[in-house]
Amino acid sequence: MDAKFYIICTVFAIAAYLIGGVNAAIVISKLKYKQDIRTLGSGNPGFTNFKRVYGLNGWAIFVMLSDIIKAVIPVSIAMIIFGKLYGMGQFGAAFTGLFAMLGHCFPIWYGFKGGKAFMTGFGTIWFVDWRMALIAMAVFLILLGLIRYMSVASCISSVTCPVVLALLGAESIVVIIISAVSALLVVFRHKENFKKLLQGTESKFTLKKR
Repeated sequence: MDAKFYIICTVFAIAAYLIGGVNAAIVISKLKYKQDIRTLGSGNPGFTNFKRVYGLNGWAIFVMLSDIIKAVIPVSIAMIIFGKLYGMGQFGAAFTGLFAMLGHCFPIWYGFKGGKAFMTGFGTIWFVDWRMALIAMAVFLILLGLIRYMSVASCISSVTCPVVLALLGAESIVVIIISAVSALLVVFRHKENFKKLLQGTESKFTLKKR
């Protein structure tokens, strides 16, 4: 690859990380409720905890959509640019999405303490391979409906992505590796949930406010 390729990669990595680091759950909890979501419920600044604390209202939906859209914007642009310049649209989407997820998990704006990146990853996978995204979404919804543990449904559906991508065929092995790293990031960020599962204290998903 030429020098321009690495420059473009750097620009998208930085932009996606910074955009991904903007956390709607933290912003809305402070502006709307005069509280800090990081001090409430599980302390996680993400959709699930926001919904658990404040209920499934319009603001909770806004938080969820924001976590998705902040990946969609840089990822979709990267897919187009990398696709046109190098025929590597899948790589551009997967690479940029990973950095958006890293920004959500370890945001510079909030002392590198962020969320778990599942929704941000969800916004990414549609641009990597829509068939993979459909299968992952189906796995997620089925598991959430059956066992009602958001953490388990999120992690298993995330791990499904690189497996399905490998079976469907990817642009390159690099895309599959990036997809696997992204999935492992989601699993790693849910480590506390696994501890709660073993202790029998993990909360089940509900649409009601707690």
